[in-house]
Amino acid sequence: MARYAFTTPRLYVDAPLSVDGDVALDAARINYLKNVMRLGEGAEILLFNGCEGEWRGRIAELGKKAGRIVAEEQVRPQEPLCDLDYLFAPLKHARLDYMVQKAVEMGAGRFQPVFTQHTQASRINLERMRANVIEAAEQCGVIAVPEVCESVRLDRLLDGWGQERAGRRLIVCDECAAVESPLDTLARLGRGPLALLIGPEGGFSQEERALLLSHDAVTAISLGPRILRADTAAVAALAVVQAAIGDWR
Repeated sequence: MARYAFTTPRLYVDAPLSVDGDVALDAARINYLKNVMRLGEGAEILLFNGCEGEWRGRIAELGKKAGRIVAEEQVRPQEPLCDLDYLFAPLKHARLDYMVQKAVEMGAGRFQPVFTQHTQASRINLERMRANVIEAAEQCGVIAVPEVCESVRLDRLLDGWGQERAGRRLIVCDECAAVESPLDTLARLGRGPLALLIGPEGGFSQEERALLLSHDAVTAISLGPRILRADTAAVAALAVVQAAIGDWR
C-alpha cells in the first residue's frame, strides 16, 4: 500500500493542524489552488506543516480575497528529518533551484551553502531556497521539511566542525580522488551521522583540497572518471551515499 495518496494535491501551510481546525489561506495560496491547481470549494487536499504530520482537508472557501481549508483527519504521523546534511557551493539561479529540489527528493535533511575560492555565485537567496525546498516537499510526499542554514565560508565551516557537527562524517566529492568504487569506500565507514559536500564548478583550490584532506572528519570519494556538473554531481553523490550507508539500507 502506498504511504500517501499520489493523486491528491498537497499543500504546505504555516499554521497548526487539528481535527476540524480552520487553515486560512493567503493570496498566494488562493491563486495557486484556483489558477494553478484548478481546484474549487469542496476539493480534497493534503496538508502538512513540517511538525504535525500530514492531514486530509477540504477546501471550505476560495474567494478572491479570502480562502479557508478545514483539516479533517491526520493520515500520516510526523516523520523526523533525514539526518543528512547537504553542503554545496552555490550555483546560479535555475541550476541551484534544480539542485535544491532534487536534494530534497534524495533525502537531504539540512542545506548548508558553502562559499569556496571558485564559487561562481557571490550571493545566495535563502528565501528562494526555502521556497524551492517547500515546493519539492509538496510534490514528492515529504512531510519533514528540510532546514535551510545560513551560508558559511569553507575554512570557517571546517574550523567549527568539532563544535557544531561533532561526530559527523564529512563526505567530500573530489574529482582528484582515486577513481575507485565510492560504494566500497563508504562501506568501510559504517553508518552514522553524515554530511555531504559538493564543490564548485571550478573544483576546490589546491589550498582548499589540502585543508579538507587534513581534516579528521573528511572522507574523499570519486564519482567516476567523468567530470560532472555540480547539479548532476549532487544527485549522483546523494544516490551513492543513501545506497551505501544512508536510509536506503
